[in-house]
Amino acid sequence: MQKNILIVDDDAHIREVLQFALEKAGFGVEAAINGKEALEKAHARTFDCIVLDITMPEMDGLEVCKRLRKTSEIPILFLSSRDEEIDRIIGFEIGGDDYITKPFSPRELVARLNAILKRTAPKTKTAAKALQKGALRVDEDRYTAFWHEKAIPLTATEFMLLSTLLKHPEKVYNRDELMDGAYQDVTVSDRTIDSHIRRIRQKFADIGAASIIETMHGIGYKVGSCQ
Repeated sequence: MQKNILIVDDDAHIREVLQFALEKAGFGVEAAINGKEALEKAHARTFDCIVLDITMPEMDGLEVCKRLRKTSEIPILFLSSRDEEIDRIIGFEIGGDDYITKPFSPRELVARLNAILKRTAPKTKTAAKALQKGALRVDEDRYTAFWHEKAIPLTATEFMLLSTLLKHPEKVYNRDELMDGAYQDVTVSDRTIDSHIRRIRQKFADIGAASIIETMHGIGYKVGSCQ
């Protein structure tokens, strides 16, 4: 089934390049020229992923992401014309799944988009299984995490990171291992992994699970107390 992508960028040339590359790769594509139009289109129909420029007039991409995250966990791939680390960290802390910096290769963008969509694809019945430690459970078939059977909204990347940790709950995972589990063929920075971990912790802390993931200094992360 064809995947549908919403492109959001105020630069007409960028929109044209993205649309050409994505349609050539077999995606259905719709475009928005600003944040307001993006929100209207995202609420009017279902998309499989949003490619979202950070720097736009009136409403920037970070604000669009914040508003979308109030009602949706749709995967978001950020575009940024600035290479400062703070932009990336802010983007992930408000719920982005990945980023790419302008100027970019259309081939790399398609690869990152495919990696996101692969993470969000429903598991087959034979491959899916429930992973659990104490009150924490992730259901790979339903693509949902639970705490005391209460569903916790996670983005695709957050879900894959938590699932990776729960596959071996006593194991300490370094960042490279978490990257392989969540991103597969795409390389991201250690800071990106750390930012996603902070968001997972915050979502569980908001419902009273304060130590869901432990930091093992100098090594990486493991599943924490789940009582």
